[in-house]
Amino acid sequence: MGRRTGVDSYTARLRKSAHRVRIALRKSGVDYFRGDGSDWVALAGLLLTVPAITWGTLANPVWCAPAALVLPIVAGGLLLRPASLLGLYAASAGALIVESLVLGPYLEGPARVTPGTVLVVAACGLFGLLIAQFRARVGVPWRRGGTMLFDLRERIRVQSALPRLPKGWHREMALRPAGGQSFSGDFVVAARTHGGRTLEVLLTDVSGKGMDAGSRALLLSGAFGGLLGSLPPHGFLPAANGYLLRQDWDEGFATSIHLVLDLESGDYELLSAGHLPALQLHAGSGRWEEKAADGPLLGVYDGAEFHPVKGSLRPGDVLMLFTDGLVEAADRDIAEGIDRLTGEADRYVASGFEGAAWHLIEACAKDVNDDRALLLISRQA
Repeated sequence: MGRRTGVDSYTARLRKSAHRVRIALRKSGVDYFRGDGSDWVALAGLLLTVPAITWGTLANPVWCAPAALVLPIVAGGLLLRPASLLGLYAASAGALIVESLVLGPYLEGPARVTPGTVLVVAACGLFGLLIAQFRARVGVPWRRGGTMLFDLRERIRVQSALPRLPKGWHREMALRPAGGQSFSGDFVVAARTHGGRTLEVLLTDVSGKGMDAGSRALLLSGAFGGLLGSLPPHGFLPAANGYLLRQDWDEGFATSIHLVLDLESGDYELLSAGHLPALQLHAGSGRWEEKAADGPLLGVYDGAEFHPVKGSLRPGDVLMLFTDGLVEAADRDIAEGIDRLTGEADRYVASGFEGAAWHLIEACAKDVNDDRALLLISRQA
């Protein structure tokens, strides 16, 4: 009985030890692919490929050419740190020397190690080293960098999501970055305040476009999203203006339009910071009316004042907010662009403007090299 108890105890200790090893390996793997762990696993794997490629070249240089050594070098530039990369380069240089000594005296033609082959491998090594140094300086490993950019894009998308509205209201938004990029200088933040009775929406156009404005748009969307609903409506744009001034960016201005809508009565206020006017469709007359509020650009000077314009959405009315990329072009002025936009929008009156935002951008500014954003809020009849 005592011997069996000792065996069971020893077996239990072995299982615990194996379990700890599995956890350690799993954690090491997770840390590696997150960019937090050591790169020795990748270095060991790539070092093993160097003699394998060398053996293949010596065995059959026609099918496994000496230039195949660029494969571990390129992979090392993407996966390894600069210090580890130098070790891989040393192994690859040694492999080239061996191949040239063995293949040089006997072979002629493309299977031979030529000066051109050496130059190609060396050039790939130089580019790989530059990539590794750039990653090390930025502090984002390759295996984590794509995830980070994806996360940033998703954060912008989530922050731009519009809240659900009560029955009788419809809202939708479309956003198209310049040049088909994933990041835009246009963004929307929205929230329902006062117990859900009020809808506050802010549409902002940051100076610049695409990737150049994307980082500033991400920072401002987070800051403005925190301010929205935390301040009285008339205090939001002055606070946003002060925040932008404190950033001290070289190209730090932005335009914004702030909508404060009472979802019970349909009454609203618009406050603008140098933004284009909103457009309201009056269901009774079928006419579009410009609703232009008065206010300077954000981030230009301190102490700016923003004066609201008021209106009301009746059943069947529509309110449209948009950025200048939708109506501004080199071959036409803004007034012509607005006329074209309202003309296209009239086609969606009968359908209640469901699905209209994306189609309006397609119809009015499909190939414009600028960020475009369009927001529609309609009160159903």
